[in-house]
Amino acid sequence: MKKAINIFSLLLFTSGFSQVAIGKTSVSNASVSLEFGSGNRGIILPWVTSAASVTGAVDGTLVYDIADKKVKYLKSGSWFDLTVDASGVVDAALQTSKAELAGAKMVIGTGGASDTTPGILVLKDTNKAMVLPKVASPHLNIINPSAGMMVYDTVKHQLAVFNGTVWSFWKPL
Repeated sequence: MKKAINIFSLLLFTSGFSQVAIGKTSVSNASVSLEFGSGNRGIILPWVTSAASVTGAVDGTLVYDIADKKVKYLKSGSWFDLTVDASGVVDAALQTSKAELAGAKMVIGTGGASDTTPGILVLKDTNKAMVLPKVASPHLNIINPSAGMMVYDTVKHQLAVFNGTVWSFWKPL
C-alpha cells in the first residue's frame, strides 16, 4: 500500500511541475525537465516485441526492440538503430506475464494528464531536456545491466546503450 501511495504522490507531483529529479533532491538547472541522480544505474527503455509494431509513435521515441535485440529511436517516421551489435539477449519472460495498463502514462511538462501524445513517459517541455543517468565507464561499473539500458558515460563523454550482451557507445561528430 505504501508503494501505491508513493507512486500516486509522484504522479500527482509531476503533473503539476515541469521539472523532476529522480534519485536526487533537485535538477541541476532550469533547462532540465528530467534528471537522474548519481550512482551506477541507468534508465531502461520500454521493451516492445517489434519497433515496426509500435503504433502512433512520434519522432524522438526510444524503445528496446526484443525481436532485433536493439535499442532504436524514431526519426522522420523511420526507426534507427543505436545498437551496433545484434547479439543481445533478453529474457522476455520478465514482462510477458505482466498486463499492460492501457492508460499508464507519465507526462512531465506542459499538457499534464490531458496530453494525448502516445508513450509511457512523455517529456512535453519545448525548452527543456532530459539528462540521462551519468555513469563513469558503465561497461565496467554497472554490475548487472538490463537489456535496453541507456546511460551517459562520463569518462568517454558519450551515450552508452546495452542490448543484453554488449554495450554500444555513441559520440557526436
